[in-house]
Amino acid sequence: MYKLVIFDMDGTVLDTLEDLKESLNHALAACGMPARSLDEVRNFVGNGIRRLVERGVPAGTSAAEVGRVLACFEQHYALHCGDHTRPYPGIPELLRRLQAAGVPAAVVSNKTDYAVQALCAQYFPGLFCCAQGLREGVRAKPAPDMVTATLQACGVSREQAVFVGDSEVDLATARAAELPCIAVAWGFRGREKLAALGAAPIVQTAEELERELIS
Repeated sequence: MYKLVIFDMDGTVLDTLEDLKESLNHALAACGMPARSLDEVRNFVGNGIRRLVERGVPAGTSAAEVGRVLACFEQHYALHCGDHTRPYPGIPELLRRLQAAGVPAAVVSNKTDYAVQALCAQYFPGLFCCAQGLREGVRAKPAPDMVTATLQACGVSREQAVFVGDSEVDLATARAAELPCIAVAWGFRGREKLAALGAAPIVQTAEELERELIS
């Protein structure tokens, strides 16, 4: 049995896509730029808010304009990051069962840290022993920095931990941190894309994930 389960956030424990799209389109509209569809935003996420904005603005947008859109996005998302966001089916129950089994859980996300902390408090109070989001001076995933800091904070070795995520960024993060990775098919990439990336195992439900984690 693992001694620590480190989860990605967006697309893994929380469906945040609609709120990300709404905040991006609010910022784009405020700056006179065209909106993006839900499927477009799905493919833009995974590398943090700045990269989401950089991918969302029209090609050739200046760095100054990207900065203006980013500032508008962050202002809107800070107020609306939980409007439509919801846990994926079975995730809160899984986290409670892990806790009851004595297996701590943590979150490592490329989402800005203020949003990570707010969403953990709103949807998973007391269920994560550590939650880390992107902040000044910390490299984004797939760099292993946040995973390494989480292992140290929880007093767990790499050999005792596992990473759970839904994207190519999460697979690369696990490799960089030298952790095994379990991929979830319900997130932003889906089973077909994950399989093409070489992900294994890939689970379809929280119940399947629980069997991989507690055995």
